Amino acid sequence: MAIIRKILIALVVLLVILGIAGFFLTRGDTAELSVDEVAGTDPTLEEPDPESFPTVQIAKPVGWEEGALPVAAEGLAVTRFAEGLDHPRVLYGLPNGDVLVTLTRSPKAVDDGEGGIMASIRGWVAEYLFSEAGAAGDSPNQIVLLRDEDGDGVAEKQTVILSEGLDSPSGMSWNDGTLYVANHNAVLAFPYELGTEAVTGEPTKLMDLAPGGGHWMRNMELHPDGNRLYVAVGSVSNIGESGMEVEEGRAMIWEYDLTAGRQRQFAVGLRNPNGLDFSPWSGELWTTVNERDMLGSDLVPDYLTNVPVGAQYGWPWLYYRTNIDRRVEAPMPAYLMEYARYPEYALGPHVAALGLVFTKEGHRMGDGFASGAFIARHGSWNRKPPSGYDVVYVAFDERGNPIGKPVPVLTGFLNEDGTTKGRPTWVEWGGDGSLLVSDDTAGIIWRAIAPDAEAGAGIARLEGRRLEPQRELSGSPNASFGEDDYARIQPAE
Repeated sequence: MAIIRKILIALVVLLVILGIAGFFLTRGDTAELSVDEVAGTDPTLEEPDPESFPTVQIAKPVGWEEGALPVAAEGLAVTRFAEGLDHPRVLYGLPNGDVLVTLTRSPKAVDDGEGGIMASIRGWVAEYLFSEAGAAGDSPNQIVLLRDEDGDGVAEKQTVILSEGLDSPSGMSWNDGTLYVANHNAVLAFPYELGTEAVTGEPTKLMDLAPGGGHWMRNMELHPDGNRLYVAVGSVSNIGESGMEVEEGRAMIWEYDLTAGRQRQFAVGLRNPNGLDFSPWSGELWTTVNERDMLGSDLVPDYLTNVPVGAQYGWPWLYYRTNIDRRVEAPMPAYLMEYARYPEYALGPHVAALGLVFTKEGHRMGDGFASGAFIARHGSWNRKPPSGYDVVYVAFDERGNPIGKPVPVLTGFLNEDGTTKGRPTWVEWGGDGSLLVSDDTAGIIWRAIAPDAEAGAGIARLEGRRLEPQRELSGSPNASFGEDDYARIQPAE
């Protein structure tokens, strides 16, 4: 009888916990600012409002009716490039005009039973959120080749070219007969010749990656010189609440030297970096980053930023350089606020910014989209009202700096009743200069183009004389440092 009583008490406690969680999940924080007010080079950052339970408002995918299309910006037309795909995520355009797409979902979670009942509850909640957002299920683990054989803007050929050796694949790159693929736990290199319709050779593992976790996608970009790979790895957690030990190798961008065969940490403090591309103005790497949750519907904006080597963006202790997240229990490194970087451009709160491409030579998007970046905003699950669910354009000035507010390119994904037809995930250039957009929950690749536009010119690389290094000290000797000018003991924070 004692055992039965304990089981009944445990069930009652569980039901009470679930009831309380359900009560708070149906309430949440309503935004006071528009998405645009929390976007741009000078976003409005409200005072944080820490939440014990996250605000939840999931736009459940209902699909597109036959023949229905997103709403394209003035001067653009949108069509279906490919459809009937099983959760397409990352797109990659090959030099011959073929397009590759990864069909993928998160890896299977492993429950070791060590987290106790609260870990199980978190797992149930996460599974529910995935299911409602249209992301639940086994990963297809396929790379599909899309080819427009007759130039009509539709990929008549859809061929699975690779499935063996894939485990929740995301990012892809190709160079000189080699296809690089980022699984959730490793970077692999496959022999692959352009135009062929199968990858048949055995892969070589280049480097291990921190596996799975809360943010499992691993995007990848090849340096224009062809000798380095950059791999984005997101965090497990929101703010390191599971301990910083499990975040080792995460919340950062890795650089892998293909010539030397070794990797290094390139930039850190990035909660969940995703899209990667190189600035045509400067050649510098840029990325989109998903910032932290549970500080209210107006915080914290996701962002687009450059990533110099050695950059630190402050996660989990800081956001937007000077804002301390008091919820973080791990000790903050000394002087972090002094050397953390401020993101270049805010994309709005909880928009889930993913795919990124800069305007490139040969584009056919018209003069209004000839100098900037295109970004897929996958859409919020934790903001009232929802944000994202669109593709936007960020204009850049002649010096390669982002300006203004995000400009809608494709909209109409979100329905007035709170459901969504689909979720834009990735952006990539088609071989004909069109912009391709993957819609993972709808299984569609959209194609946007300015029908009457000629192929656009590329963005000219900025050139300038390098600043010569200072080889000797000069000036007043009183300006030199003395023994007392150095901090001999690291202050505690």
